[in-house]
Amino acid sequence: MAAITLAPLLLLLVFLAVPAHSWRPKPNNTKPNSADSLYGGSKKYEGSSKLVKLKYHMGPVLSLNVTVHPIWYGNWAENKKSIIRDFIRSISDTKSKPPSVAAWWKTVRLYTNKTGAHVTGSVTLGADINDSTYSHGKNLTRLSVPKVIKSALPGAIDAPGNVYLLLTSDDVYVQDFCSSACGFHNHYPFGLHALPYAWVGNSAKMCPEMCAYPFAVPSYMNGSVKPVKAPNGVVGVDGMITVIAHELAEMATNPFSDAWFAGHADFPVEIGDLCESIFGTGGGGSYMGNLTTDKDGATYNLNGAVGRRFLVQWLWSKELNYCTGPNALDHN
Repeated sequence: MAAITLAPLLLLLVFLAVPAHSWRPKPNNTKPNSADSLYGGSKKYEGSSKLVKLKYHMGPVLSLNVTVHPIWYGNWAENKKSIIRDFIRSISDTKSKPPSVAAWWKTVRLYTNKTGAHVTGSVTLGADINDSTYSHGKNLTRLSVPKVIKSALPGAIDAPGNVYLLLTSDDVYVQDFCSSACGFHNHYPFGLHALPYAWVGNSAKMCPEMCAYPFAVPSYMNGSVKPVKAPNGVVGVDGMITVIAHELAEMATNPFSDAWFAGHADFPVEIGDLCESIFGTGGGGSYMGNLTTDKDGATYNLNGAVGRRFLVQWLWSKELNYCTGPNALDHN
């Protein structure tokens, strides 16, 4: 284990207080994430299973068909909603040209429960739920997030397979946003079931250089790294896509904090954490890896439904014991 500095120790105290599993802002050279704390700065580990001790802790994965219900909190334009909806639809869209979002989800599907059932390959878009009145205000705590979700739900919508994605608009601040989290997932008792949910924020106005990287870059990079063009032309929302992908993948493989992770259950390192900021072959540090730049200048690595393009981080494969994605040049 790498030596723990003051910054990650403070983060540890925060996450122990509220056990939600978070996608951290990247790059952020002042606040290493949980994977950095356990394994050092490199995320690919050159295929080393000796360093990464990802374990199964006997809990369920999302093996039933999943329906993702987006909760639009705040002021959301239709064009922004459509980008996110199309990404969710892309997860099960096997007709998208390669490399596709559906092929990316195959890494998630490698993970099983104790009966050998795999994470589902059926992920569909559920009905929209709108909260355009900012029912809980524009400054939310982590503890208020499940309350916002619960109050937004119509009655008896707690069926197994339903998951909820709280998406806050660019004028809403959620506790730790921009500093130690761009999104997180957790679960909440609701009706007869524990309800898996995630929150992801639009950072366009508050911190695009942190939560919409690489479409915006931090000033401390002093021009050494240039921002790339967002594939759907909306920096904040294009930045949300990889966070949403991260949280959905981890929600599927560790929905109730007792399935697939490394480290301690109160401070888990999950399959997305291990590969943050790796989007292609050779990725690591500030280098995202080998990506595609289209003729319009947009940078992406995956294709999706209705001709959409997305930039989505890789995930940890328990079979390969390193980060992978369908756009890989070295292990397709």
